[in-house]
Amino acid sequence: MAPLGVDAMALGVGGTGIDVAAVAADFPLLARRIDGNRLVFLDSAASSQKPRSVIDAMSRYYETTHANVHRGVYRVAEEATAAYESARAGVARFIGASGPRGVVFTKNATEAVNLVARTWGAQNLSPGSTKANRAVLLTEMEHHANLVPWMMLRDALGVELRFLPIDDEGNLILTDLDRMLDGVGLVGVTAASNVLGTINPVRLIADAAHAAGAVTLVDGAQSVPHMPTDVEALGCDFLVFSSHKMCGPTGIGVLWAREELLESMPAFLGGGEMILDVRLDGWVPNEIPWRFEAGTPPIAEAVGLSAAVDYLEALGMERVRAHERDLVGYALATLAANHGEAMKIYGPADVDHRGGVVAFTFESALGHSVHPHDLAQVLDHRGVCVRAGHHCAKPLMRRLGVSATARASFYLYSDTADVDALSEALFAASDLFAGV
Repeated sequence: MAPLGVDAMALGVGGTGIDVAAVAADFPLLARRIDGNRLVFLDSAASSQKPRSVIDAMSRYYETTHANVHRGVYRVAEEATAAYESARAGVARFIGASGPRGVVFTKNATEAVNLVARTWGAQNLSPGSTKANRAVLLTEMEHHANLVPWMMLRDALGVELRFLPIDDEGNLILTDLDRMLDGVGLVGVTAASNVLGTINPVRLIADAAHAAGAVTLVDGAQSVPHMPTDVEALGCDFLVFSSHKMCGPTGIGVLWAREELLESMPAFLGGGEMILDVRLDGWVPNEIPWRFEAGTPPIAEAVGLSAAVDYLEALGMERVRAHERDLVGYALATLAANHGEAMKIYGPADVDHRGGVVAFTFESALGHSVHPHDLAQVLDHRGVCVRAGHHCAKPLMRRLGVSATARASFYLYSDTADVDALSEALFAASDLFAGV
């Protein structure tokens, strides 16, 4: 069944200058077929697909350049080191950083948050203090990656955790921000919710935090891959994100921090590479950023991330954001027109303040609630890939009054045909669960 009453051209979809068919052709996995259907990949918020250029760059590295970095003086080792450090410089450029010294390669965004909590947090937060360093302020919409490390620090040190609430549309309630910042040493906030799609006013929060004497950590896992990022414009002190959500490989993430903060932070993991000297009676830490990169780093993954940065820069992040904004508007309109009575969609209605994520619950044609996992399995038989579950945001699920949702998430290779395929698959699922 075709979508009802939705005009993509009237909604302005397709005017961003991205040739989605050409882009999709760059991603080999999108050519797969599932049970005879074309693959409709709507789970990029969990992990994006990889373009051929990223796959080729990593293969080329292993075929021509692989050696351990920083210590070898032979030509191949020096080439590998140059490729690794070039990736760091490219990431710095991509996020508007002043230079590569503030870029630390980690395993993923989760490890990056843990690094900050276990180093800066353990060193600077004090539960008994009357100064602005006895509490951490987070939000109700945070991913577990920006919740559990701070809960672990609370359990270890006794620091207080506070949480900014959300309204029923999924926007942060900031009317009491100044009071909630009293005594706070660090504010942790997601730039864009992986469930609601909410794009948060990071600069406003960062400015308020700085005025209260706190630093700000921004979870950019759902923003850096989808919109232009400038750490100076954001006003944050720490930014974390993952390669695998931005066309790059798994196994590598990024912590960016202001250099003066990194300089003040103790090492996180001990071993090789993160030292300047080791004696039997002690050791001296390396300079930043290598102080935080113990052991053999993810060299091939850094090469892949560098290729992903090149790919995204060639497209233009302004165009990526415009494309996703238009597409999520089309998705909201299409799903409302076709499934309005059966579907509850969470998050802001204003696409200017929403990323390319649509989380929803669904009822069958008989009005019976369909569990998101059951729904996702049925959609899979039609080649439509959506996420189902709590999306690593259980406190947010409880705030929404549900145990789980289904979630469709879009990226630069998604188009209106993917939204239509989702809508058509939902019609089929509704009939199936109603026994029609």
